[in-house]
Amino acid sequence: MSSLSLAGRRPVLADLVPGALARDLALVAGGAVVTGLAAQVVLPVPGSPVPMTGQTFAALLTGAALGWQRGAAAMLLYLLAGAAGVPWFQNASSGLFGASAGYIIGFVFAGALVGALAARGGDRTPLRTAGTMVLGNLAIYAVGVPWLMASASLGLADGLAMGVVPFLIGDAVKIVLAAGLLPGTWKLVERIRSHH
Repeated sequence: MSSLSLAGRRPVLADLVPGALARDLALVAGGAVVTGLAAQVVLPVPGSPVPMTGQTFAALLTGAALGWQRGAAAMLLYLLAGAAGVPWFQNASSGLFGASAGYIIGFVFAGALVGALAARGGDRTPLRTAGTMVLGNLAIYAVGVPWLMASASLGLADGLAMGVVPFLIGDAVKIVLAAGLLPGTWKLVERIRSHH
């Protein structure tokens, strides 16, 4: 088991990779890099200063695949490196400012939450995975929307109208994709392990 694992919990996908500390460091760095790459998939959202990107999907999948400690560490690395100047936020930007910054901070909490739920089997069936991803999205919104409201001087109604409502369909699509991808990956892994 990993150097960052908790005793008595179910394994997450990353626990199946051999090694310990070197594996953890590589997985944390890999999760941050994948999120940075996914951030370059940007769709402007009419009426909102926050675009739709692939980074939310990557952050949630990273948390599920790596577990709460590695998932949170990967998102913290993504956040800190981007804040320090690595150009891997949306549109190859960096720095922790603007309307989207709160969502990026929310990725750390979402990575931890989704990873903890995955360690309890929250990514093993489509229904559980959907619930896990919904909670992860709520964690992102819990930080992102207040930041958006403060940065754009918005009230709650406008904050929700600009920072949540335009993203609900995209979030639903991402949740459906995750609900197929994660349980499907577990079935494939179990099939491979049963043949060895």
